[in-house]
Amino acid sequence: MEKRYEEHAYILDFLPHGRPGIRPTGRAGYRAGALVQLIGEEFFTLLEALVREGVTLKPHDRVYVGKAARKAITYIIGRIGYDELTGAARMELSMVIGKIVLSREGWFVNFFNTSHAITPRMHALELIPGIGKKYMWQVIDERERKPFENFEDLQKRTEIPNPVKLITKRVLEELGGESKYRLFTRTR
Repeated sequence: MEKRYEEHAYILDFLPHGRPGIRPTGRAGYRAGALVQLIGEEFFTLLEALVREGVTLKPHDRVYVGKAARKAITYIIGRIGYDELTGAARMELSMVIGKIVLSREGWFVNFFNTSHAITPRMHALELIPGIGKKYMWQVIDERERKPFENFEDLQKRTEIPNPVKLITKRVLEELGGESKYRLFTRTR
């Protein structure tokens, strides 16, 4: 299976002096260079990366993190866990996830149009906070009549409250390790 990486990510926090840490001398200090904490656009991967000298980034900026020449990022340090995010990064997380969900509306609408049972007793739709059996059956019945075109269509025909907010909540649960099933994120 081909290994796939994030191509683009959104800035959650910009640390111009790097991350506080312990130096080899045993004294507290900062890792050299500007650092960013990011969230990937496709798999919601949490990453930490070094920023190119002289570049200043701010939360919600979209940057290229793929394999080719990068303009703003010099080096991807690696994946990080939710617990390794700074306080500022955690504060931006749900807004940035919401922005990603809106920018990938077609993909998420397709999820509602094609999702299926995960186990004999549980449907993937039920894993989204706020969607129980009632909404699940409304979605299934409506999509059999005609596939959903966008979030507005989904909301109008099924009366599901704010799909972007519900998906964002689900992504946050997955990133925080609160769920055994992953619909939208990859394991660390």
